[in-house]
Amino acid sequence: MNEYRFTLASNKVTKLNCPYCGARKHWQRYIDTETGEILPPEYGRCDNEGKCGKWLSPYKSGYAKEVAQKEQNNKFSRRPQNRTKFTNINKSNPTDVNIPVDILKQTLQRYDKNAFIQNLLTRVAYPFDKTDIEKVVSLYYLGTVANGTRAGAITFPFIDKESRIKAIQVKEFDAGNHTKATDFLHSMIEKFYKQKNKPLPRWLKSYLNNEKKISCLFGEHLLKKYPQNPVALVEAPKTAIYGTLYFGLPENKIDFLWLAVYNLSSLTFDKVTALTGRRVVLFPDVSESGHAYREWKNKAAEFNEKFPETTFIVSDFLENHASKAEGKKGYDLADVLITKDWRDFRHKEPTPGEKVFEQMAASNPNLRELRERLDLTPGKVTRHEPMTREQLHEIAVEAIGYNSNLLADKIPHFQEMVTKGIIKYATHDRWYINGSNPF
Repeated sequence: MNEYRFTLASNKVTKLNCPYCGARKHWQRYIDTETGEILPPEYGRCDNEGKCGKWLSPYKSGYAKEVAQKEQNNKFSRRPQNRTKFTNINKSNPTDVNIPVDILKQTLQRYDKNAFIQNLLTRVAYPFDKTDIEKVVSLYYLGTVANGTRAGAITFPFIDKESRIKAIQVKEFDAGNHTKATDFLHSMIEKFYKQKNKPLPRWLKSYLNNEKKISCLFGEHLLKKYPQNPVALVEAPKTAIYGTLYFGLPENKIDFLWLAVYNLSSLTFDKVTALTGRRVVLFPDVSESGHAYREWKNKAAEFNEKFPETTFIVSDFLENHASKAEGKKGYDLADVLITKDWRDFRHKEPTPGEKVFEQMAASNPNLRELRERLDLTPGKVTRHEPMTREQLHEIAVEAIGYNSNLLADKIPHFQEMVTKGIIKYATHDRWYINGSNPF
């Protein structure tokens, strides 16, 4: 995924009155993360989303391109990126303090005492392979509270795309991996020092002044490692871990990268900006009245409007399949998955038809989205099962496009399209949509 030099500043940068709706102190400014300078006042976003929500991006307006051109003309070159695994440097908000790397490293131990991990290895209905558990632990930097009243609890670190440790959530689970207690490591450390009547570490005193603690997605640091994968976005880190264990690590470009926002209300503009350019499927927890699904569906519609280069889709699987009792309990995807055998969800060797479909989709990426929309399997596409004229025409539009042409071997359902007059011959075995101009 690309780096963004110009980003929306934190709330510590004074907001202006919105130039569009007039709302006082609702115009969030843009900041240059390389220089720390605030951009001209016309660039920003009105966070009065319900009434205004106007957004002027320096990328869409051409400002970013002008800056890059000027710097190139001046033979300006950026400093190389920091190659260290973790960093405490804040580009977007220099006043924020991150959790030191050493604090995280101290949690990367005693997995034999970690109740959550041991449950997955021995106590669930379908125990996972040790190798898969080790991979997930390493990938997400899962850790253990080794001592104290929460000994045996798991730690879920929130690490942003710049490898800065923003927060470390602590969760205690019972034998069924249901939550017993929730805490944060910085709060536990603060309590420890106060009980001992000792001064807080310098980093912690500063960290407690941060306006936001969880300011990124759980697993966000993996976006650089997997720059092209679609994202499955859930509420809780536990669900993201289950998703990865069931559907597998994102070893191929089409595999989901599982991330979490923290909770229902944490799905915000600031967090999803990290997903720019991705295809994102949202899996909200089920709720008794359906408000969780509606809230995320409304937000997805707003995000699609604000981020036209990013696709947000909300899954209604839980909403349609959960019982009233499950809705009342607030079931999530993890609650459903854990009752199933994870081996049934893993990738199987693709059929010849699936291989052909992937070759076609490589030239026409829209075919994947079209397949989902029409509920087609790769087998259906390659076997040329009978379809309606409307379906064939929609496929032709996606694959060929109006006023264009395409080679016959790149066109799905080619023979049916010819037979039903959907496409016509242009030249040199290239075909076009009937009624359009291919030249």
